[in-house]
Amino acid sequence: MNTSADRLSRLLNLVPYLLARPGITLGEASGDLGVSERQLREDLELLWVCGLPGYGPGDLIDMVLDGDRVTITYDAGIDRPLRLTADEALALVVALRMLAETPGVADRDAIERALAKIESAAGDLAGAPVAVSLPGNADRVAGIRAAVERGRALELTYYTASRDATTRRVVDPLRVFVAAGRPYLEAWCRRAEAVRLFRVDRIDAFAALGEPAAPPPQAAPADLAGGVFRASTDLPLVTLRVGRAGRWITEYYPCERVTDHGDEWEVALRVTDLAWARRLVLGHGPHVRVVAPEELRAAVAGEAAAALQAYGSPDPAG
Repeated sequence: MNTSADRLSRLLNLVPYLLARPGITLGEASGDLGVSERQLREDLELLWVCGLPGYGPGDLIDMVLDGDRVTITYDAGIDRPLRLTADEALALVVALRMLAETPGVADRDAIERALAKIESAAGDLAGAPVAVSLPGNADRVAGIRAAVERGRALELTYYTASRDATTRRVVDPLRVFVAAGRPYLEAWCRRAEAVRLFRVDRIDAFAALGEPAAPPPQAAPADLAGGVFRASTDLPLVTLRVGRAGRWITEYYPCERVTDHGDEWEVALRVTDLAWARRLVLGHGPHVRVVAPEELRAAVAGEAAAALQAYGSPDPAG
């Protein structure tokens, strides 16, 4: 699988490789680098928009493609030793410390070696009073991380917000990672027979089992470059009319379409479960209305009518 980390590593190696071989053919370069010629062309297209802050003429990496031969004409300073400011060095130290606490995302030994070199170069700055830990319940994250590192299967009691339900299931962990400030467990769920993401703060209880984790061959970590939520076309499409107080929905959730109708916006988005969408709409009162599907519109109208009727009923104790 061609991950973002693989591509970044390849791009960092590509510039010095090409600098040392001006005029090399794409076929020869792709053979040396172990990628297809098509992938190499895509990497070169990406390099054209990489460079120094400012990202204008004279800031970006430049090259000449003459037929099937490529020559780097401007490397944007990649051949010069890196000089970090105090803030940049501290930010890098903090990021590496966080990465070292997150299993399954990279080679921990390599991270710790890089961290040791940067801390040594940073001197007293590396000892700044900055504590780094994974967000969420620290004991829960540590326990799950330990089970992942030992390769043990887990039994989870998990709250699924989209269905407002708590279930028990056995999973084979793949990795623990942090996305958008939240820790997640990615694992093969034996109940669903598929790879699933579990927010750690929604794991009510867990227990490491005596058996080893045994995910099947098709259980591969998901590509999360586009975010944790993947709005596939097989999910229900919900269309809403939102007022000014509900426009935050367009910033918080990925939307397929947003149409401005003056005081209201029409928003189309994919949801994992219509019950979750029903609770979202009911929680915003008059600021959000359902356009489609009819099933959701009827469910919201029914619950709203029942609530109004309950408020209008006389108090039997009164």
